[in-house]
Amino acid sequence: MITVNLAQAKARLSELLDQAEAGREVLITRRGKAVARLSPAVRSKKPLPLRELAGFRASMPRLRRPAAELLREARHERL
Repeated sequence: MITVNLAQAKARLSELLDQAEAGREVLITRRGKAVARLSPAVRSKKPLPLRELAGFRASMPRLRRPAAELLREARHERL
């Protein structure tokens, strides 16, 4: 975690936002006391475990009708 005082935060806001976007947290202090924290708006995504997902898909029951047909039917029922 990066800690900066308010004056530094004002002067380096773009740089601190880049740091937050990269996943680091930034603590902003005023007179030595924490007043705000910058953190990433969206947590970084981990790669999908493709082998596990393939196994999961294989374990799902097969549909009796094509998915497109089921979607058309669901849309028609809502209208």
